Amino acid sequence: MNDPAMKDSLELEVRNFGPVFEARVDLRPLTVFIGPGNTGKSYLAILIYALHRHFSADKLSEHQFSWESRVFGSGVTTLSESTIDELFDLAEQLAVDIERYLFEEDLVLPGPVLEAICSGFDEQGDYFGNEIGRCFGIKEPGALIRKGGQGAAEITFRKQNVGDPSPINHRLTIKPNSSEFSTILPEGIQIRVGNDPDQMENLHRIAMEMMYLDELYDDRSNISEGELLDILINHARPQIVGPFDSPAYYLPANRTGVMRAHSVVVSALIESAAMTGLRPAARTPMLSGVLADFLEQLIELDRSPHRRHKRRHDLGRQIEKAILGGSVRVDKSEAIGYPHFTYKPKGWKSSLPLMNASSMVSELAPVVLYLRHLVRPGNVLIVEEPESHLHPAMQVEFTRQLAALVCAGIRVIVTTHSEWVLEELANIVRRSGISKSRRGKMGNDRVALRPDQVGVWLFKQKKRSKGTVVEEVKLDDDTGLYPSDYDAVSEELYDESVNIFRHTPDGNAG
Repeated sequence: MNDPAMKDSLELEVRNFGPVFEARVDLRPLTVFIGPGNTGKSYLAILIYALHRHFSADKLSEHQFSWESRVFGSGVTTLSESTIDELFDLAEQLAVDIERYLFEEDLVLPGPVLEAICSGFDEQGDYFGNEIGRCFGIKEPGALIRKGGQGAAEITFRKQNVGDPSPINHRLTIKPNSSEFSTILPEGIQIRVGNDPDQMENLHRIAMEMMYLDELYDDRSNISEGELLDILINHARPQIVGPFDSPAYYLPANRTGVMRAHSVVVSALIESAAMTGLRPAARTPMLSGVLADFLEQLIELDRSPHRRHKRRHDLGRQIEKAILGGSVRVDKSEAIGYPHFTYKPKGWKSSLPLMNASSMVSELAPVVLYLRHLVRPGNVLIVEEPESHLHPAMQVEFTRQLAALVCAGIRVIVTTHSEWVLEELANIVRRSGISKSRRGKMGNDRVALRPDQVGVWLFKQKKRSKGTVVEEVKLDDDTGLYPSDYDAVSEELYDESVNIFRHTPDGNAG
């Protein structure tokens, strides 16, 4: 955690959550979850998604209220007199000597301001629990507590800032009827606001307004310091919660089915919404937040022109070229703005509706479209079962493409059952030991990631704990592979084939 190369990593610790008894995971630029089904891989992936959704909510949509205003603007947290005094002292420094912080040094947040930020974080328990429940599609987050647990689920994450002796600790406790959250900053920590010109311009403008109003009114209660605090929180938040400050996008399993049934599902939801109050409530289970977000994002694709990437930065294009052998498009109906997905094979003059394309194309189409229209460097892309509907050779190629995304600055989390994905991932890590000049002669194999950029975690059921324990799997120096339970399956199949052969006429069984 203290390695500068890992400054963007985050340690997540989970106890008694869903099927997971205990897990401690370093979230690295590429994080891979492996293990048998029903052990909690998706549970942990959805939890990570919910953490990102909570802390980056204001970055996902321009129509949402800011994260800060939800706490301080709603009056949930009251600022103390000492905090208000510190904010005005800070405003005076910015008003008088803005060039000092623009060209010479960073702005260090005073202790009382940091305490106010922490108190705001601490008030987020129920908001946090509700977002987790929404992502899982349940009304009460307490339902996620592991059966047989000690009455609560504990979720802890730690952010280590370079230069600080101890990490920042955050803990969420999910109880049957409520959720509690707390943030503990190590003693002596310094949270700095960078000297970005646009950022400093906003701070200087607000500081000047505060100084003017302070002179105009005798009573400071007439002066709003909330805007200054909002900006300070916005720029301090990445240092406090780390990568969770970045937007995340979740591509659930069975993307083929969702893409092909997308229009039917959304039409049914719209019809159901229009009939609310006119007929009894449907008994159909509500969608999980993960699936609802996926459907909504598909509808919103390319709605805002500024969100579309320039062609030279189109990371989805490489997947089309290397795997799909054609291009994926989304067109909108001018009448209702509803998306229509198509696939055009290379060399064809016309496109196919996506529902008439192969399952491989339907499976990878949302990955291509998300990379083209939504996901940017610094964001997180979570992909369940990237191997679905892919030939082993294409699984290997897609693994290379995911590694290329990491090299482009996108953090990636995958859950997988594929030995091909895991073996190619091992090759990608081992390639980092080869010089760049030699890798350049290896064609498509030139992509490489350092060992500290990749984390593989095995989910194992433990009878004694009656739950899943998550353990890191490290690259084996002898075999050059990530050890997994796949070998045991292969050996069992081989032994069975030998036994069958011995009992056939050609096997000369006695």
